[in-house]
Order: sequence, then structure tokens, then C-alpha cells
Amino acid sequence: MTPQFLADGLIAGAMIGLGAIGVTLNYSILRFANFAHGEFISFGAYATLLIAAAIGAAFAGSAEAIGPFSFGWGIAAAGLGAMTLTGALALALDFLLFARLRQKGAAITTVMASFGASMALRALLEFAFTSRPVYFSRDLQIAMPIGFGMRVTADQIALLALTALLLAGVQALLTRTQAGRAMRAVAENPTLARVAGVDVDGVIRAVWLIGGALACASGIMLGLIVQIRPFMGFDLLLPLFAAAILGGIGSVPGAIAGALIVGVGEAAAVQIVGAEWRAAVAFLLLIGVLLVKPTGLFGRAD
Repeated sequence: MTPQFLADGLIAGAMIGLGAIGVTLNYSILRFANFAHGEFISFGAYATLLIAAAIGAAFAGSAEAIGPFSFGWGIAAAGLGAMTLTGALALALDFLLFARLRQKGAAITTVMASFGASMALRALLEFAFTSRPVYFSRDLQIAMPIGFGMRVTADQIALLALTALLLAGVQALLTRTQAGRAMRAVAENPTLARVAGVDVDGVIRAVWLIGGALACASGIMLGLIVQIRPFMGFDLLLPLFAAAILGGIGSVPGAIAGALIVGVGEAAAVQIVGAEWRAAVAFLLLIGVLLVKPTGLFGRAD
């Protein structure tokens, strides 16, 4: 087994981790598993593609690659707009569907509704864009050696840096701001937080916006490195939940740590037993950790 699996695993873990942060925040505050989160990833990638095309039509040269990267400033700007749109989509879905079920205390129904919303959004994407894969750029990048027999592309380095930046930003928000303290209070006890004067509804809106934006970032990363297609988020859904549970529900650093473990485990599985077994190996890692520490790596017992 060559050391390249470590680089591949870290890159895969970065993509999984951004989506897993939204999953872990959503579950810790709203107390339900949102199966539509994978479609936020796909929606974000397609939204970025459409906005980038509009920017390219309006501004000549926006698609020209920046330095060694395969993307130009048009995609970078489109990504910011798409993150806002994806957050708005998540917020709209909560307003139209989940909030009504949450008020009735229908936890199981809410989970099933998210599964239905997932299928509906995926079908809409497939209807609008067909099932054919599309790409931000078809330019081929030459992987650069980074030592120890590992090679990465410039895009992959940029996306790892983006993941670190977004992780630091979310962690700072949760630990150093009043909004973050409100989120932690609602995660601990929403009823008591409301009595104490916390705007619980505002916290819920913020969580949907943050989760949607990070899912979009994950979709952009996946689109740049691999391809864009309607099922891209669905294929990433199980690793997202595995990473969130493995790291400990409610822990942002735990979500990233769990994602890196899942990503490296899957990359190792590809080299050892073949790509068809990658998900099985990742879940064996999950089961092994949970048998030793059921709350996950960074989780706390209630």
C-alpha cells in the first residue's frame, strides 16, 4: 500500500467534514437527522455553476484560471453567492416543512419528511440538469510531489486550506460569540434556553443557514476535484452521518476528525480490498470506535 492513500484520504475527509459540520449542528440543536442535507451539497454545486456562467457572460476573463488553479475568480465569487442561496434553501425547507412538524413534536415524521424532501430535491435537480455529469473546468492538473511518495494538485491544496479556514471560522463563532453561546445553550436544553431569554427560533435559522452554506462549500470542492451530478450529495450522505457520529454529535472539531478518519479509511480500503468495499471499511471503523466510546471521539454523555 502506497502512502498516497493518506493524501487522498485527507482530501476526501475535508469534503466530508464540511458537510458533517452541518449534520452535527442540525442534530444537536433540532434533534433529528436531516436526510436532505446531501441534496444541499448537490444544489450548491449546481448553483455555483450557474452563477459562474452568468458572471462569465457578464465579465470577460472571469473564467481565466488563477495561477496554478483550474478555476478563476468567477467561480470563487459564484461560490459565495451559491453558499447564500443554499443556506436560503435550507431555511425555506425548514419554514415550509420541518418547522410545522417540529411544533407538533413529530420526531419520526420529521425524519421521514426529510427523506421525502431529499428524493424530491434530487429528482428536481435531475430533471433540470439531467443525469449527465458536468464540470467546473475540464483543464487537467498535474499533481505535485509533496514528499513521502504523495502527490496533490493545486486545487486540492486550496480546498484543504478552505476547509481549515471554514472550520476555524465556525469554531470561533461557536466559542467566541454571543450567537455561538446561544447555540450551545439551545443544544443543551432548548426549553431552558428559551426561558433564559435566548431567541431559539433565531438560533434554528442560523443553524440552517450555516449548515446549508457549508454543504455548498463541500459540493464546490467535490465538483472541482471530481464532477457535478444530481446524485453527488446522496452518495456522500452516509459518510457524512458516519463522520458526525464518529466525532461526537454536537462537536465541530469532532465532525472534522471523524471525517478525516472516514476519508483515510475509505482511501485505504480502495488500495487494500478495492473501491467497492470502501464504505464497509469506513463503517467498521465507526462501529469499532463506538463500541469503545459510544458518545464518539469528542461527544459527551447526556
